[in-house]
Amino acid sequence: MNNKIGKVTSGLFWTYAERILAQFITILVTIVLSRLISPDEYGLIAIVNVFITIANAFVINGFGNSLIQKKDSDDTDFSTVFYFSLAFSLGIYLLIFFGAPYIASFYNMSELTLVTRIMGIKIPIAAINSIQQAYISKRMEFKKFFFATLVGTIFSAFFGIFLAYRGFGIWALVGQYLSNSCIDTIMLSFTSGWKPKFLYSRKRMKSLFSYGWKIMAVGVMSTLYSSLRNLIIGKKYTSADLAYSEKGEQFPSAIAGNINSSITKVLFPVLSDSQGDVDQLKRMVRRSIKIGCYVLFPLLFGFCMISEPFVRIVLTDRWIGCVPFLQIMCITYALQPMQTSSLQCVKATGKSGLYLSIDLIKKALGLVILFVTVLCFNDVLVIVLGALITEIASVLVLVPVNIKIINYSLREQVLDILPIVALTTIMCASVFCISLLNIQSFVVQLLLQIFAGAFVYIFLSKITSNENYLYIKKIVVSRFSK
Repeated sequence: MNNKIGKVTSGLFWTYAERILAQFITILVTIVLSRLISPDEYGLIAIVNVFITIANAFVINGFGNSLIQKKDSDDTDFSTVFYFSLAFSLGIYLLIFFGAPYIASFYNMSELTLVTRIMGIKIPIAAINSIQQAYISKRMEFKKFFFATLVGTIFSAFFGIFLAYRGFGIWALVGQYLSNSCIDTIMLSFTSGWKPKFLYSRKRMKSLFSYGWKIMAVGVMSTLYSSLRNLIIGKKYTSADLAYSEKGEQFPSAIAGNINSSITKVLFPVLSDSQGDVDQLKRMVRRSIKIGCYVLFPLLFGFCMISEPFVRIVLTDRWIGCVPFLQIMCITYALQPMQTSSLQCVKATGKSGLYLSIDLIKKALGLVILFVTVLCFNDVLVIVLGALITEIASVLVLVPVNIKIINYSLREQVLDILPIVALTTIMCASVFCISLLNIQSFVVQLLLQIFAGAFVYIFLSKITSNENYLYIKKIVVSRFSK
């Protein structure tokens, strides 16, 4: 048991390090590009990204997970899924390529045709990358992600900024996105230690497909649902409205995405290996929820408190319209660790049918809320507020599932995160008090708020001997001492 928890600890360390470093660089690039590229141009790339993200969902979800979930997957399994995924992704790309003019016509933006076709190259690249990631995750060698991501992120950052300074506008964003995917995949081909072999088994593909298609369906539905809001905003309102909404979601999504993707990468393979031990499953799920919330709550709720001075200083006043969207999405994404860990447990125990059923219920609720906000209110902000209501409902949907699989009640969840909520509340109060001082300089106000929030949260964690603080401190000290 200790060995498996040790794998979770080591994996989380390297995965958190990878995501935090990558996102730090990405945020810096976003800040630079936001100053060089207009909200309207960002709105155009956001529209294209909706369709590319939907297409990617078909190739990156499901089959990689089936390789991880299968206990004895070998070279034949990995090569079989690789060739199937690559062929499937090329078919998806052709649909995007020939469908690009219709997308441009739907939004009355002729320039979208070429941009969509070029951005679509990410689809087959993502298919290759998903198998590489599955191979590394299966072996718990998460350190390799760190170095591959580092190189890809740094290269694409400089490339995107270079193109923006040269006046390429929207193509700077295209160049950044594509180069990041390409370099990351190339680096993993060298560091993963895996190469596809000339092996293919229809029988094994059928077995892997039986598990994987349900996970893929969930991923596709989740992507369609999350993208539908942007599709509606982009069509019904202006590209600037979509840019504000997308930019308001970008920072909270980046922060939460790092935590949740780290939990997913690390927890799923370990839980899959422990699927017969309910007590151990429960311990690992509880630990990941508490660690995820302990890290995520102060980051997102703190960011919500400092959103206005942050936007004015970092993105400039022309992006001030994204502030209310940013605040809503900070609260929305703060609820995700409770869902992520529970859903990984469902997947790891082989209950892909239950996983699909849960997602169908969540998406049905989400669609009802989305269409009510769209049809009854002519306000982009209300549409985004609907995402928060949906997230709350999704957490409640998972309560009976947690009780059934690992006997983890809502009361236990609340008690697990209650100390974190208390720490975060006091931290936010200290940040808010500084905003009342009527400081003339936004820069001074922002720095004081960040310092006060971090100090109060860490200080209170230390004097109360918060278990999550002590656990993280032990991990960090252990890693650096090595």
